[in-house]
Amino acid sequence: MRTSLDSYLGIHPQALSLEAQRNELLAANLANVDTPNYKARDIDFKAALAAASGSAAGGTTASATGNAAAPGSSLPLTAATSATQPQAGTVGSAAAVGGGIASSALKYRVPMAPSLDGNTVDEQLEQSAFAENSVRYQATLTFLNSALRDLMTAITGS
Repeated sequence: MRTSLDSYLGIHPQALSLEAQRNELLAANLANVDTPNYKARDIDFKAALAAASGSAAGGTTASATGNAAAPGSSLPLTAATSATQPQAGTVGSAAAVGGGIASSALKYRVPMAPSLDGNTVDEQLEQSAFAENSVRYQATLTFLNSALRDLMTAITGS
């Protein structure tokens, strides 16, 4: 049940949570840059945010083919299914790292140049995605702080 505070803050609390979970996934990718057969994972942010906010996931929020790009990047993703992409020696599991993420939003990154050992993590791309997501997280946090500060000003009158 949505309260007036939920409607006042909008979608930003859900976005903040998803950005934090995406940072965890990207950090796990970076931690496993040298792990053989590790498959880099990411979140289809539009689909995850639509699922978290309770919106209907229509044709505009998720790709019908399962191939989408992370927001603000051109990194292609493919559907994450344990049957098609085994994980060997991972630091974080999908349940531990992406526990709150809808399964349709958790994707494997399509490698631009896969390594001989089967690892699909590109360290520079992961670092770039991590930095971009951290900036988005900070911007969302700043917006929420401002909105809550405005609400406190309205309540206290000063």
